[in-house]
Amino acid sequence: MASEGMTDTSHVPVDARRLSRRRMIFLALVVATMAAMVAMLVLSFAGNGVSAGEGVMIACFLFTLPWTVIGFWNAVIGLALMRLSRDPVRTVCPVEPGDTREQSPASVAILSCIRNEDVSQVGAYLDATIADLARSGRASGFSLYVLSDTNSADIAREEEAAFERLAARWRDVMPVHYRRRADNPGFKAGNIRDFLEHWGARHDYMLVLDADSFMSSATILDLVAKMDANPRLGILQTLVVGMPTVSAFARVFQFGMRLGMRSYTLGSAWWQGDCGPYWGHNALIRIAPFAGACHLPLLPGKGPLAGHVLSHDQVEAVLIRRAGYEVRVIPVETRSFEENPPNLLEFIRRELRWCQGNLQYLKLLDLPGLLPVSRIQLVLAILMFVSAPAWIAFMTLGALLVLVGGEEMIRFEPGPGLALFATILTMIFAPKIASVVDMLVDPGLRRAFGGAPRIVASAVSEVVFAALMAPMIAVAVTLFVAGLPFGKAIGWGAPIRDNRALPLLLCAAKLWPQTLFGLAGFAWGFAVTPGAIWPLLPVVLGPALAIPFALATSGPRAGRLALASGLWRLPEESTPPECLLPLHLPAHASLGITFTPPADVPSARMEAEMGKVGA
Repeated sequence: MASEGMTDTSHVPVDARRLSRRRMIFLALVVATMAAMVAMLVLSFAGNGVSAGEGVMIACFLFTLPWTVIGFWNAVIGLALMRLSRDPVRTVCPVEPGDTREQSPASVAILSCIRNEDVSQVGAYLDATIADLARSGRASGFSLYVLSDTNSADIAREEEAAFERLAARWRDVMPVHYRRRADNPGFKAGNIRDFLEHWGARHDYMLVLDADSFMSSATILDLVAKMDANPRLGILQTLVVGMPTVSAFARVFQFGMRLGMRSYTLGSAWWQGDCGPYWGHNALIRIAPFAGACHLPLLPGKGPLAGHVLSHDQVEAVLIRRAGYEVRVIPVETRSFEENPPNLLEFIRRELRWCQGNLQYLKLLDLPGLLPVSRIQLVLAILMFVSAPAWIAFMTLGALLVLVGGEEMIRFEPGPGLALFATILTMIFAPKIASVVDMLVDPGLRRAFGGAPRIVASAVSEVVFAALMAPMIAVAVTLFVAGLPFGKAIGWGAPIRDNRALPLLLCAAKLWPQTLFGLAGFAWGFAVTPGAIWPLLPVVLGPALAIPFALATSGPRAGRLALASGLWRLPEESTPPECLLPLHLPAHASLGITFTPPADVPSARMEAEMGKVGA
């Protein structure tokens, strides 16, 4: 019997108690670290007491901390798991593996959600997906649904012809359905809801893909086997990696993502457990609970944060968790791919779309019945895009206080200040540092990424790239958030995926605020405190160079130079997996990698018809 005043936890499963302890440890680490960093900032200001202006700066600083501190501890825990655990994935994702040798009894719908996309590219990806499943001999349980929200009549005609050919080509392997909504309420989530209402009852699971997604048959079948073996799994998310690309911008960016992704995801899965993330694509979903529990509300009010939910994925994750089903991420790189934005302007547009969607969560925080971790995840998703305006406000307010009142209004002690600055930089880059360490000590990873010298050179140059880009994005997000009360919103258009060169006038029109911010920072530094210009460089150099940065990292010429340098190369380029070769990726062609179709696959016999997919 439990002692009086204590809670009896003997009925709680061991895994649940272990997860609860992990969450308490993680919470303690995050709170203690944030408190220590705020204390360091207070000490930096304490030479003549903390003024009212400095107090506001401390409040702004507090809003910037959660994502930085959480990312740091995720990386530390992830690195510890990678180096010390015999099976890191099993430690954080304890799902039964299932049997991939047997045909699953489940019916699986593959959903490709598209809107005004390059039809030939989408068709090639889907053709390769079906071909890989056909080679596995397990395609009989699958059906493909191309769910179009295209509002261009010309592209719609291309889609109809292309996917009619795709259906005819694979009629003996799996059914292919094409549907276009004339009206598009609810964006992508509404597209999937329409599928559920019309065809969902026919299937057990749905594999959600974006237009730029590709997954191998081995990865898909592994997801299905795990879902079969774990009836309480609602969503099983793969770790999505960038596809080999000829875009210089995307090459550097996705190499950086690859650096930080595994340690970060392992660490986050350690404490999130069954309340894991859903990223909206490259995930397998159990249809019945999703259809019943994940009806997204129409947000009340007017303006950009009202109406249909844009960032539907995390909301659906917390709703299906509320219904009693687990949401898990498999924190290991498999054959699950996506494309990344090919240039800076497209990257900013994606960030602003996510920003608007995540800030809509302000109207969802009072959803009844959410688990505490789920509610925290919504808060963190909001803070992801509140931190940028808070950081800009912190820097701007500090500059104004120095300009207006000098040491009477703000006094910065260099000792604790520089220590805090170094601590923040270490925390920001901790996930990447952790993964570089893991690569360098693991012979297999070291070979896969091209050897130690190439890994180090690629990592150092990517850190410089990220340090330049981060304040550019922060300025863009800050201006966007400031415009939300006045009706500023991001449109719902098809992303640009090809590696076109950006025009100078377009870059100037889009990036002049960043340039102005950077130049103003330099002017302030040289005019007011010339000795402080070096610590300011990470803040103002990137924005000041935003326009040439965007130009230099876009277009075919930049891509050829990036490929020729040998830097930022992924294992899928050094040793391409067989499943990617039918895609005829330009990056592989540039590296001299070719594909000879096997004669026993229907797609191979009709390779010449692939040009007709987009005709």
